[in-house]
Amino acid sequence: MFLVAGAILAAPLSGQYESDLIKTTDGELEMFFIGHGTLMFKFNNLVIHIDPVMREADYATLPDADLILVTHEHGDHLDMTAINHILKENTKVVMTEKCMEQLEDFSAIVMNNGDVETLHGIRINAIPAYNMVHMRGNGNPYHPKGEGNGYILNFGLTNVLIGGDTENIPEIKNLKVDIGVAFLPMNLPYTMTPEMVADAAIAFQPKILYPYHYGETDPQELVELLKDEKGIEVRIRDLK
Repeated sequence: MFLVAGAILAAPLSGQYESDLIKTTDGELEMFFIGHGTLMFKFNNLVIHIDPVMREADYATLPDADLILVTHEHGDHLDMTAINHILKENTKVVMTEKCMEQLEDFSAIVMNNGDVETLHGIRINAIPAYNMVHMRGNGNPYHPKGEGNGYILNFGLTNVLIGGDTENIPEIKNLKVDIGVAFLPMNLPYTMTPEMVADAAIAFQPKILYPYHYGETDPQELVELLKDEKGIEVRIRDLK
């Protein structure tokens, strides 16, 4: 069962951020679009921050976190200044091993591709996020396989996919779980073209699709590519 309260635009957080409200079987999920790959969710009494970075927001002014998820170690996703602003006594922080290699004297829950954790009642499945096509000048991928995570979060019977920095990899295209909401990255040369995002979405059929982390890519290209996919609602938000 998947309940959607239309494209409700809720009151901005601190007067700055758009948000959409999703009704799930276990309560309302409000998703705040902070910018680029940075998101914040409120679910019942929980606050969840995803890839918090100071370049997108002043985290000294944002709500403290119950749960923080970091997809990978790059500076537009891992920012300890932002994280330290929103830590409280019982905050759970999830990171990759590669993230932890950059940090000293910090404790976090390390999740690798395929790991599953339940934190504050939210089931979290870490899935692969990597490049197969787009490479650096030295021939190495921008995001090597096994180093970064995407996450599938369970809110009641609604699954939300946070793609992380990835391409239309087989592990995403072959997802067997029903995805109610998907965030997929779309900017070159680091992640996907609109055609790649459309290919992935057609394969696993999310009910709502947000392109995010899209840089200078025109998200309307994705809207056009998926215009005949009646089961997928593409929502464009300010996630450049």
